[in-house]
Amino acid sequence: MGLTISRAVQWSSDGDQLENSPLNNDILTEILLFTEGFEDRHPQEASIPFCEPLQWNTSLEAADFTSDIYNTRGESAVSLECDDKGRPLLQLSPPAITVHSFYHLSNLLKLSKDKKMKEVWACLEGELLCMHSLLYYCFWLLSCIFVVCVLLPREGRLSPAAVNTEVDLLKRENRVLKSVHYTSDYVFSNGCRSPPWRQMEGEICSLIIETCDTEPTLFITCNTSGVFLNEVRKLSRFYKDIVTLLKNQSPHFAAAADEQVLLNTTQIQQFTLFQHINLKLWASLNINMSNRCICVCVCVCMRSKSPGGADDFSESSSEDEEDEEKPERRAEIPTDLPSEYWQIQKLVKYLKGANQTATVIVLCTLRDFNLVQETCQLAIRDVGGLEVLINLYFKNGYFTLPCSAETIANVAKFRRARRTVRQYGGIKRLVELLDCLPDSVSLSAEQERDADVARCGALALWSCSKSTRNKESIRQAGGIPLLARLLKSSQKNMLIPVVGTLQECASEKSYRIAIQTEGMIEDLVKNLSCDNQELQMHCASAIFKCAEDKHTRDLVRQYDGLKPLVMLLNKAENKQLLAATTGAIWKCSISLENVAKFQEYRALEILVGLLKDQPEEVLVNVVGALGECAQISENLATIRKSGGIQPLVKLLSGTNQALLVNVTKAVGACATDPENMPIIDRLDGVRLLWSLLKNPSPDVQASAAWAICPCIENAKDAGEMVRSFVGGLELIVNLLKSQNKDVLASVCAAIAKIAKDVENLAVISDHGVVPMLANLTNTVDDKLRRYLAEAIACCCMWGSNCVSFGEAGAVAPLVHYLHSKDPLVHQATARALFELSKDPNNCITMHENGVVKLLLIMIGSTDAILQEAAASCVANIRCLALANDKAKNG
Repeated sequence: MGLTISRAVQWSSDGDQLENSPLNNDILTEILLFTEGFEDRHPQEASIPFCEPLQWNTSLEAADFTSDIYNTRGESAVSLECDDKGRPLLQLSPPAITVHSFYHLSNLLKLSKDKKMKEVWACLEGELLCMHSLLYYCFWLLSCIFVVCVLLPREGRLSPAAVNTEVDLLKRENRVLKSVHYTSDYVFSNGCRSPPWRQMEGEICSLIIETCDTEPTLFITCNTSGVFLNEVRKLSRFYKDIVTLLKNQSPHFAAAADEQVLLNTTQIQQFTLFQHINLKLWASLNINMSNRCICVCVCVCMRSKSPGGADDFSESSSEDEEDEEKPERRAEIPTDLPSEYWQIQKLVKYLKGANQTATVIVLCTLRDFNLVQETCQLAIRDVGGLEVLINLYFKNGYFTLPCSAETIANVAKFRRARRTVRQYGGIKRLVELLDCLPDSVSLSAEQERDADVARCGALALWSCSKSTRNKESIRQAGGIPLLARLLKSSQKNMLIPVVGTLQECASEKSYRIAIQTEGMIEDLVKNLSCDNQELQMHCASAIFKCAEDKHTRDLVRQYDGLKPLVMLLNKAENKQLLAATTGAIWKCSISLENVAKFQEYRALEILVGLLKDQPEEVLVNVVGALGECAQISENLATIRKSGGIQPLVKLLSGTNQALLVNVTKAVGACATDPENMPIIDRLDGVRLLWSLLKNPSPDVQASAAWAICPCIENAKDAGEMVRSFVGGLELIVNLLKSQNKDVLASVCAAIAKIAKDVENLAVISDHGVVPMLANLTNTVDDKLRRYLAEAIACCCMWGSNCVSFGEAGAVAPLVHYLHSKDPLVHQATARALFELSKDPNNCITMHENGVVKLLLIMIGSTDAILQEAAASCVANIRCLALANDKAKNG
């Protein structure tokens, strides 16, 4: 910037003073007008302190500083505002003055009154000689705004740089132009290609352009006054630029230009500015100001959905590795997109191959667009601009700044950006930002900055942690102990991203174990009682995920976390908080000790009240909690007396599969109380449960079948009720063809209940229940073995079913069930073998498979049912053996 101005202004013959010339007066007037009004137009930028101040000898005195933002003492004056090192941002020690920001530079000019021009003259004359401070700050703020007015040709006049830039851009338009060539390859020092005698007439260069739809080839001359065709020079009018001429001569080119595939004149002028700025300036840029441009461009464009409708903006922690690597779905780009879309795409394409200086200006230009508009966001994303922008953080070191870490926090809400952050090593470097003191009685300025950096790092990791691979990267980078240390902080703005990151990562078992072992449950419980609902929500959500583990559930109780969770149910207006809280209560209620505490805190009554007019996310958790609490028989009456059965049954007609799984479990639990069953039956609850056997989800099918069991057991006339469901028995028998073991186990349990009614047993026998059950006997799953054996035992009660089971090969596999370590499998199997032993052929099969020795062991069991069944089966086998001996000896 300093070099640019030094070349633009005119110097005295000895080279140490500015010449009093019209050109210099014009330049200084522009600078004066810009600087004086800068504080009003850009207050935020004006307040940013310079790394190094502007210094010059001033004609002002202390008496001139009449504003109350300055303190005068004798001949000196200082600003009340200081930088972070305690230095005043303006300091007058006549004749020297030091200014650290545009805010005070603007105020100084306002206080200068009739000395304004003299101060600008003195400032620039001093600074341009030392070529120092302006290289840092004036470049960014001045070159991007007012240097354009100084350096670019006046309106209506072309310059060699403008023509050269326009030609370079046109050479890339191979879709609309066949070729673009200069007639001369020699470039004079002033940028012109025309001979000197033609330059005297304003000529810059001559071009040969071949379009896709015009004949013959176009021969064009570029003049400072405009552009014209050579063949008809005397008749042709001047065009303001080459693009305008081509639009007039080529319909194909004009159509492309109308679609805004080409850059407009304003952007060409901005690119022209690249040529005037020394590339070395890049290293001297104020990194905060440069970063601000990238931040604005990237942050805003992350907030839209992908063009194909795929929602890449994900707040869910369910994104897995396969999802992350899926190619994005792209819809065909519509033809009616606004001009901004094509302009931004052209800028981003230029950015990909731009030098350092061009990169800065492209970023500035991008920031001028309305990036909140979705089409602008899509333009950047569709052309691959996200990767380019994110890469700028890591190649130039921006990410170590708080504002950049916050930007990554916004960027990483987008799936592709999360992947890019990891691939460029960003996760490890973000974890390093967490290493700071979380809290202290007093922090130094440097420690406060470190804490702010850690906060921003946690924000970025929070967004990145929505990816499974990033969660693992955070763990491998040592993020867990650092997050645990920051969790001790008392600062809400620190705790929210820290807990947010933890609750996202808690979906992984390794994190759930670490949250236990690092002692974080106590801190999570403590923050449930804070006064910040967002923090409470994230703490409850973390407990929700971690409480799958029994030890965590015990820790929550031991740290007195159950009561605060119940208290949070009263904040039902905050649905996110309510969802997290009910989820935590649901998982904590898996432990019976916790259910007893929830009874004490009267949580069930509150939960029943939440069964109406709530989002499905809340209902899933509320119903899940009620289902777990129903493990204690006392709570079944509480649910009934609180009016909970009717809304539970009503939810059976929903479509949300997670909700259906929980509500079927809750209704089934309620059905175990004989006083509840008539209410469920009257509300048509059993019919609704039976209809859910047709649900495509195996989880719903299994949960519905389990719920049907207590309904049949406790209904007044269960047999007639079951027969009233047209096609119901055939439906449940056909579910024995399922490949899902839980479905098979639950259906077998239901069949065992159904078979207790002889008429219904006859019907299911006709539907082929015997061979279907026999086909399942080779299973090694103990849960299925138990209920399968129960079903076989009950089905033996009809006709020749006992014989049919033997013929279907069900007996020998059942004998092997007695080797199981599950006593419930032993009981059910012994009952089935007893029923099957009523057929002589089955007894022979059992004996051949060594059943007697196993049953003799079972006879010594403390389980009375098992004892009796085992003894009865052995007795039947013995009777058969005695009958055979008698027949032989008779």
